[in-house]
Amino acid sequence: MEWTEESSQKGVVTKSFLGNRGERSIPGRAWFPEGSEIGPIVLIGHGGSGSVLEDHVGALARGLVRTYGATCIAIEGPVHGLRRGERSSDPTLVMLDFSQVWASDPTMTDEMVADWRVVLSEISQECGLEDRRVGYWGLSMGTLLGLPLVAAEPRIVACVLGLAGSVGPTSERLLDDAPKVTIPTLFLMQWDDELFPRESCLELFAAIGSSDKQLHATPGLHSAVTDETFMMTAEFLGKRLATK
Repeated sequence: MEWTEESSQKGVVTKSFLGNRGERSIPGRAWFPEGSEIGPIVLIGHGGSGSVLEDHVGALARGLVRTYGATCIAIEGPVHGLRRGERSSDPTLVMLDFSQVWASDPTMTDEMVADWRVVLSEISQECGLEDRRVGYWGLSMGTLLGLPLVAAEPRIVACVLGLAGSVGPTSERLLDDAPKVTIPTLFLMQWDDELFPRESCLELFAAIGSSDKQLHATPGLHSAVTDETFMMTAEFLGKRLATK
């Protein structure tokens, strides 16, 4: 793991990193508590057209670090952020590129799942965090790629998913993997979501196999998630990851 920069602010140490899986580079960012606090690990999957540098990703991570002593980790999604190379970072073009990969590359989901698992293992071992409980937080694209991760990774013991449904090129994969998600799950949906129809979100939630799952629906379009809802998701993970 190559650490490339570091900053510290109000009890939170932020570091960028570059991991590797074979010849595949995995750029990301991690947030650690200053001092010797012992808290969980939270993996954060960013949304479509965004990156690990998004304001809400950093705000969520810093809040989890300060409130729960968590270590938070985020990696760039396919053709997002530092994975774009010299291509434009215009959000419209990023979404176009992602849509093309989503529709044409059947390995996309499995590659991202493998990236996450390698990064989790490397950071856990390098930073002495092997015994920490692990959670996952990811909405929209963070669910398209994160739900299969949660289904495959036994170290993850609680998750926040949502803003996604049983539509799109990987809808069958999501519905196949959803019953394997048997951990405590908070699922968000926007009642007027223009990207994922209401019925598709409800179908995906219904397919999740956990007996401990909650659905939280809020009026508004896809991106109109409220600050109150973000705070609720952090509290959900903080409490579930503190329970042994």
